Amino acid sequence: MIRTIITADSDTVSISVPKDYVGKVLEIIAFAKDEGLDNSLSVKKTSSFTVLHTDVKDYKFNRDEANER
Repeated sequence: MIRTIITADSDTVSISVPKDYVGKVLEIIAFAKDEGLDNSLSVKKTSSFTVLHTDVKDYKFNRDEANER
């Protein structure tokens, strides 16, 4: 992967790629460094948890049964 940051002096920019990239499909993406996600458009996520209540009044834990294979 090649990542480079340049300052464009004109409306034309050329790049050189390594020889092992020749013949391969390449994806070129160009955007200004100050471009990016607009934080005002991002959705605030809220967490919610549901508590499960279980009646364990008559529950007996059998350690031997739990450890059986």
